[in-house]
Amino acid sequence: MTVAPPQPFQRADLGDARALRQALGRFATGVTVITTETESGPLGITANSFSSVSLDPPLVLWSPAKASRRFAPFTECDAFAIHVLGDDQSDVAKTFVTEGNIFDRLDWSRAEDGTPLIEGCLARFYCRMHAIHDAGDHAIVIGRVEGATYRDGAPLVFAGGQFGLFRGLD
Repeated sequence: MTVAPPQPFQRADLGDARALRQALGRFATGVTVITTETESGPLGITANSFSSVSLDPPLVLWSPAKASRRFAPFTECDAFAIHVLGDDQSDVAKTFVTEGNIFDRLDWSRAEDGTPLIEGCLARFYCRMHAIHDAGDHAIVIGRVEGATYRDGAPLVFAGGQFGLFRGLD
């Protein structure tokens, strides 16, 4: 096996948000769309800040930006759904980055309480709000998973400011 020589590091000036973002962008993540019901209808937002927290009790987290126009509905709701996107759903991810209500273009349904549920995702977690923590220019939203579904398929990935596909080494 041939290993390429390491490239020299670039120092990220922590006072330069762009440089820090470049360094953070080296970490590949999955892509999710979070949905909730609001007084004006269903609302969604793309997020790559998703993680499992605990299996017992079943808890997950995600982190919306305080500067987002959609911050309040997602931090004031009682329930939300996290949808893990498949590699064929990049258009859904890209559109929810800028638009919160594209449900007329999607196959979706509602949970018993009205929470919007996008169909065809790799996994979906229906959550009740468990806790919210202040985290600088973001909040950490912790949801208690009340239901989950999943299917086989390849995930949509985000790294270096771009959507991409996962390719296993095997």
